[in-house]
Amino acid sequence: MSLEKLRRKIDSLDSEILALLNKRARVILEIGKLKAREKKSIYVPDREAEVYKRILADNKGPLSGRSVGAIFREIMSGSFQLERPLAIAYLGPEFTFTYLASMKKFGSSVTYAGCETIRDVFSEVEKERADYGVVPIENSIEGAVNYTLDVFTESELKICSEVYLEISHNLLSKETNLSKIKKLYSKAEVFGQCRLWLETNLPHVDLVEVSSTAKAAEIASKENGSGCIASSLAGEKYKLNVLCKSIEDSIHNVTRFLVIGRTEAKPTRRDKTSIMVSIKDKVGGLHDILMPFKRLGINLTKIESRPSKTRAWEYFFFVDLEGHHHDPKVKKALDSLKDETAYLKILGSYPVGTGV
Repeated sequence: MSLEKLRRKIDSLDSEILALLNKRARVILEIGKLKAREKKSIYVPDREAEVYKRILADNKGPLSGRSVGAIFREIMSGSFQLERPLAIAYLGPEFTFTYLASMKKFGSSVTYAGCETIRDVFSEVEKERADYGVVPIENSIEGAVNYTLDVFTESELKICSEVYLEISHNLLSKETNLSKIKKLYSKAEVFGQCRLWLETNLPHVDLVEVSSTAKAAEIASKENGSGCIASSLAGEKYKLNVLCKSIEDSIHNVTRFLVIGRTEAKPTRRDKTSIMVSIKDKVGGLHDILMPFKRLGINLTKIESRPSKTRAWEYFFFVDLEGHHHDPKVKKALDSLKDETAYLKILGSYPVGTGV
């Protein structure tokens, strides 16, 4: 078949796809009316997980699962816009990695509001100026984001979803030669993720911590002899040269982000629950709170401790476990903790994040 005939075939298929998308959109408008009447949330994490699971199982190629996921992310993003525009708060400014994670989760058809601090993200959602917030919680190299954990001790917001983002750090600058870099801007966590590379390649450069990688790019764009570690998109925005790509110490550099909101997700059979506990002051207190999970065969995927900031040597423990808190086994384990803990708070149950 000739190139011209193949292109005409593509044009015909595009018209069919467009017609089906608009047919789908008309159904979405009806769903939006029902949700408005019943005062239901526009974004439903358990439904989102169900859609992704189904389309990825149905996909026979040649499109990859990642490509299909990205296409349907934008279809669902457009659906939010039809039902009711969503506002998403994130740790900004634009082109931070939290912004990129937010885009990966919600697509390009929602409204985004950059916040200066993680506390501000929580506040925007609490005050209902944003429907949801996106905050970093842990990195595969540097571990937990302690500030996010600390804010959860104060907030009543729920974790309703999670998203994983592969992180690639680039050294950017107005300069064209690495030898001219005397000062380097970025976040403290980013310097930690690139520690070995920096010690090897820029051992005498002054490292300056700033609030975000996007802010680092903005500063570097205005100073001679300066550079930054940031995303390639931040470099494009501030017209910086890419002096070195992918300078992170590990190729498996992934950051996990949480979506926070005022409601929680329903069970999907593949869920995760996050809790916060404070143990009683007794010998074996931590052992006692872990035993119910072992006894019931519930896998714990993470445990972190943070000082309570109210009494010396008193700690909160943040625990991630497999299952939804409405699951009978998980509910039984959590109920048994009530007598063993000084404080127990369910931060949320939500679908396990995928690579799409």
